Amino acid sequence: MKSCKPSEEDAKRTNTTKRKATSHHQRPAKRPRLSDVAGPSPISQDKVKKVSRKRKRNEDDDEELSRSPKKTKGLLGPTLTNEDSKTAISSKDRAQTKRDEFEAKYQQENPLGEGGYGSVFAGYRKADNLPVAIKYVKKIIFFEYTDDGEEMPAEVAVMLRLQARTDNSVGKSAPVTLLDWYELEGQLVLVLERPESAVSLSDYVSDHGGALEEATAKVILQQLVDAAIYLQKNCIFHRDIKLENILIETDSEKPQLRLIDFGLSCFYDENTEFDVCCGILSQFPPEVLNMDNYSAGPGTVWQIGVVLYEMLHTMNFVSTSFIQNKLRIRKKLSKRGQDFLKKCLAEDPMKRPTLEDLQSHQWLRYDTHD
Repeated sequence: MKSCKPSEEDAKRTNTTKRKATSHHQRPAKRPRLSDVAGPSPISQDKVKKVSRKRKRNEDDDEELSRSPKKTKGLLGPTLTNEDSKTAISSKDRAQTKRDEFEAKYQQENPLGEGGYGSVFAGYRKADNLPVAIKYVKKIIFFEYTDDGEEMPAEVAVMLRLQARTDNSVGKSAPVTLLDWYELEGQLVLVLERPESAVSLSDYVSDHGGALEEATAKVILQQLVDAAIYLQKNCIFHRDIKLENILIETDSEKPQLRLIDFGLSCFYDENTEFDVCCGILSQFPPEVLNMDNYSAGPGTVWQIGVVLYEMLHTMNFVSTSFIQNKLRIRKKLSKRGQDFLKKCLAEDPMKRPTLEDLQSHQWLRYDTHD
């Protein structure tokens, strides 16, 4: 069993991401606009590296340390030597070098959004004016190991694996591309691809009157299932698939899906079970609400079902209401569409189809009204 228990700050963030609904869960005609790149959100995992926060010293303290060859104790805190001081100065120099390198390559512009763990800014790469999103994550980070055995921040490790195992050049894959990353002044900085023509799926649905036509929703769902299978093949569990973490590019004949925010993602194997869920509390799958363990496959299928439900209905999805039949699937949907949704949202995770089953479902393979 893999425990991914969130910290107290994780819980606060989870609560803040919960969307408000009326007593009938009616979705507002216009959803609140969110960042094109969702705010950062660290995960809790077995391999956790605690980041010590060094107490800031003033210039007098540093000068005193540099003068004294002996160990110093007392008001300055822990025992320090000249070597400690040199190391601190060296680290500061390295951080400044990294900062200079970052600023030489990228121009930061207007803010796109802010979350409990950091913020996101628009920008561009100076060499070719490529639009980028610059994501700052407070350095309360959880670590994973890359395929080469190197330890690094989980979000970085996940995105590097995706890029290493496919032609994940800019604009060519469902997950957005990680272009660069830095550890600067107590923060993790990610430089990500920023599709200029894209809006969040939440905004896209709102801009289309609060619900999409079934045929349009199907085009998006096909791409989402394909993206989920791609992650599964690379043993990556996104864990937070929702409208706000999906971008829709609108400058082509049909909407193109891009998947963002891997801040809650982690590696797993087929036997991995989780005992704490991530994402929107009100939309957790039933097995989590029942305090049972859950697995990546059924958990992802449930989240895909929630996304489809919210694309096709003018109300927010709430797990408990759906389980109690207080929230229902529209009868105007095609029979195949209704069947697809019911299977994704089966209360028993063992009765949910696999991602491959969804990919071959008749609703996705044939015209909506066939």
